[in-house]
Amino acid sequence: MNLQFLPRFWLWALLSALLLVAIAFVNPVNLPVVLYKLALVTLGAVLAYWVDRSLFPYDRPHTYAETGEDLIPRGLAMLRRALIVLACVLGLTLGL
Repeated sequence: MNLQFLPRFWLWALLSALLLVAIAFVNPVNLPVVLYKLALVTLGAVLAYWVDRSLFPYDRPHTYAETGEDLIPRGLAMLRRALIVLACVLGLTLGL
């Protein structure tokens, strides 16, 4: 079977869906809490992406070459974005 047509992380998405079904069967009372937390994490990730694009409109990680002299600035741009995502997701999930 050729799995190249499937989107990236399809196995993780399937596993997440199966775990969500398991939570619904084992303890259906906690299902709204799990969905609320999932919504907060997703909202934090989307917010972080747009915060990064707004604060650094001309310094995006994919604009650097993957080899050569641009390797260090690209890594720093990726690290910056990861830290912004970390801050936004933690801020939303711990603050609400």
